[in-house]
Amino acid sequence: MTVNYVAALSRYITNFTFGRGINFQCDKRYEHIIPALLDRVWTVDNDKKSTLWQMGENGSVAGDCFVKIAYEAPWVDPAGNEHPGRVRILPLNAAQCFPEYHPHDRDRLLRFKLKYKFYGTSLEGTRNVFTYTEIITEEYIEEYVNDELLDARENPLGMIPIVHIRNISVSGSPWGLSDIVDIIPLNREFNEKATEVSDIINYCAAPVTIITGAKATNLERGGGGKKVWGGLPKDANVFNLENGVDLAGPLAYLDLIKRSMHELTGVPETALGQMQPASNTSGVALAIMYQPIMSRYALKQTNYSIGLRMINELILRTLFLYEPETLAYNPDTDGIRTSDDQPPTLDPADPAVYDITCDWPPPLPVDALVKLNEIQVKLSLGLESKRGALRDLGEVYPEVKMQEIYDERLTETKEDGALEYIRAQINSAILQATGVPPEGVDAPKPASAEGSASEGADAGPLPGLPGIKAGTDSQSMLNELVTLSKGTKLAQRRNPDKDSD
Repeated sequence: MTVNYVAALSRYITNFTFGRGINFQCDKRYEHIIPALLDRVWTVDNDKKSTLWQMGENGSVAGDCFVKIAYEAPWVDPAGNEHPGRVRILPLNAAQCFPEYHPHDRDRLLRFKLKYKFYGTSLEGTRNVFTYTEIITEEYIEEYVNDELLDARENPLGMIPIVHIRNISVSGSPWGLSDIVDIIPLNREFNEKATEVSDIINYCAAPVTIITGAKATNLERGGGGKKVWGGLPKDANVFNLENGVDLAGPLAYLDLIKRSMHELTGVPETALGQMQPASNTSGVALAIMYQPIMSRYALKQTNYSIGLRMINELILRTLFLYEPETLAYNPDTDGIRTSDDQPPTLDPADPAVYDITCDWPPPLPVDALVKLNEIQVKLSLGLESKRGALRDLGEVYPEVKMQEIYDERLTETKEDGALEYIRAQINSAILQATGVPPEGVDAPKPASAEGSASEGADAGPLPGLPGIKAGTDSQSMLNELVTLSKGTKLAQRRNPDKDSD
């Protein structure tokens, strides 16, 4: 009997840490360029959720997470489809990574070797196992297959494009600690004792029959459902061997082992599907209830934030090297240039360009109404801006959202103006046709004698009715409102199904 609590607890910790994703923020001077580039690499060139999950799982199981940043040049497939260049974020298997650090600086990587086996076809057509080795330094990159040099070239980046993230840092060691190192022996003990309990249950389900005072070969067994035995001597006795073991003790021991695994990992016992009463517990109360897992989350967040900042720096440097046009502001992206302090082109030598911070959304569920009420109070007291409120709500691009809100309000205002324009025309037509002003419209003032002789009936909008004064600025708005209210629509054509009427 095998129950893999190690995998369940490790995946729960990984999902708790990376389940809500991670957002990145940069200096306000570069918000019109940097966020769009990072979003393109993480979501378009790579699958952000899958990549973060692989990084978290590698660190949780092995204790160390290695990530390689590489550039894939544009190419055309045999069908003629063009594939643009992209920056790849590649989580590596820790068992295949061999870093070499400075003897006096455990954070400075001097040399990195990646070595693994793969299947291939030899020249004779047979399938063989080959060994691939890649050695990366700041000066050069070498690739070997079966210890034969395949390629040697300079490192154009001038940096080792490898990031080593320690899952849980160990003082004085360059290596990290996994989330499951303490519970593997407990899980093994749990499975052994659970197997013994299972053997006892199986033994009692098919018990041994004991016969005293007679021989089994001399007994007469009756058929049918009753299965009566006959021919027993008067001193004979036949009975089944009963279970004399009290299973309460072994089961309590299993509960103790399982509880110990939860205590060592910090995962609550109710986290793996155990029934629990539903309630609208606040986020603070949940944080106190989940304090052990929150402590582990904070520890992993610290280590992975450092690694993610290094990954983003390598991403930007790789983009600037192979796609120099990304240094310039592109208005077609999600970035919006809001002030003259934001330069139209980035300086790749500026360290502030690579100063990327990680914004971790809260892992515990948050009541949206409580959060909105909190933000509303801050806005009313002048302690928060609308852009800051959007960031608190998890909006990655607050400037884009603010522009979207402005465009929507502008469109609604124009549509309201078009309705007022149509309403004014309708009221004017009713007044001209009936002479009675519509409800809510004042009657026009009588025209003077001089005005009646010199002005025609259609000289302009009737007095006392809503109208728009013609002018240089208002005329364009009037034209837009007229187009919006009277603009023609293109004819629509339906393509009915051939079987329909």
